[in-house]
Amino acid sequence: MQIFEFSPLFTVILCIILWLIFQVSIAVLCMKINDKHFSSTSFLYRTRRWEKNGEIYEKIFKIRRWKKLLPDGGAIMKGGYKKRHIDITSTDNLEKFVIESCRGELAHLLSILPFWIFGFFAPARIILYMLIYAVFINFPCIIAQRYNRPRVIKLLEKARRRSETLK
Repeated sequence: MQIFEFSPLFTVILCIILWLIFQVSIAVLCMKINDKHFSSTSFLYRTRRWEKNGEIYEKIFKIRRWKKLLPDGGAIMKGGYKKRHIDITSTDNLEKFVIESCRGELAHLLSILPFWIFGFFAPARIILYMLIYAVFINFPCIIAQRYNRPRVIKLLEKARRRSETLK
């Protein structure tokens, strides 16, 4: 329901600025959430049986071909966790990666939700375009989190077993 009416150029500029504000604000808010709230076994983040430990994303979306092209949000944000190259020998680092993959997934899921706000100042059809944009921009990042997390959890379990045998 359009309440405000602006020129087409101003509307486009406003959409761009608002998306930037929404994305950054949601990322910053998610970074402020305590790590203890991100468990890979919770309902939202646990791997479903149909995901086949993330392999479904390779089969359907060929994620290995393009995931390296995705930006590393942790490297961009001040105080963020860089996930591009992780130390697979450190259980602490692997645990942190799992937590950060949950955090990233939440941030990208939440970043889809503001699409409806554009209906206040843009024609109704724009809401659909904003939803398509939000899904198009965030879905690849969500897929990457859901693809990587089970693989890292498997590495983490191996590292824990190794450290148990060394004790």
